[in-house]
Amino acid sequence: MNSNNLFDLHGKTVVITGGAGYLGSAMSEALAAYGADLFVLGQNTQKNKNKAETLKNRYGLSVCESCSFDIADVDRIQDTFRYIKERTGKIDVLINNAFYIGPSQKLEDYTIDNWNKGIDGTINSVFRVTQAALPYMLQQNSGNIINIASMYGIVSPDMSIYGDSGENNPANYGVGKAAIVQFTKYIACVYGEKGIRSNAVSPGPFPNKEVQEMEWFIHNLENKVPLKRIGEPEDLKGIIVFLASDSSKYVNGQNIAVDGGWTAW
Repeated sequence: MNSNNLFDLHGKTVVITGGAGYLGSAMSEALAAYGADLFVLGQNTQKNKNKAETLKNRYGLSVCESCSFDIADVDRIQDTFRYIKERTGKIDVLINNAFYIGPSQKLEDYTIDNWNKGIDGTINSVFRVTQAALPYMLQQNSGNIINIASMYGIVSPDMSIYGDSGENNPANYGVGKAAIVQFTKYIACVYGEKGIRSNAVSPGPFPNKEVQEMEWFIHNLENKVPLKRIGEPEDLKGIIVFLASDSSKYVNGQNIAVDGGWTAW
């Protein structure tokens, strides 16, 4: 492999859920910059359409589209992957980035419905989307699945960083993200012989712009990170391109933390 095209994504059909979101936008940008035939999936039709059109024009892509998508809707998921297969003839890379969680509350206050909502929005959604894409990857004897997990799938949250705000990190969020890491390893080991590899990325503290307005909270986060700063969406670009490209073709079943060292303590 020539070093000039080590991270080249030209000719690869890449699908990313939540591709116009806070972190997903940076991932989509990186994938487009390296030439992927990109499909940006998400619930907000106009937002995803604008993102896809912007990237297509900016990088001169022949294929860069948005699809209205709901990680809870099995029929829509299947219809979307059917369309992508018909459009490009293959599905090379799936990035499971979209998720939703239930309310932030104490464990003893959960209702069964609230607990299940968080589990459904993390591991169950990854299962639904992966199950829809997997048959196409099996048909072509190749595939690459990248699941976005979390540092809270590796370590427990430190509740002291929330002070007396009454907020906390939901228990079912970390449980669901930990399950995604295990599911990633399952796919890697069971389907590796079919030419399908699977890896996870576990972002650390990447608070969105709204959360960043709480300066006291950001200060608490930064003190927990060896690099002494929170993550920026751009910090995820490199790992996504690496895992999506053939430069990582022998990397399988791994969970890579992008957390500034949080989980190294």
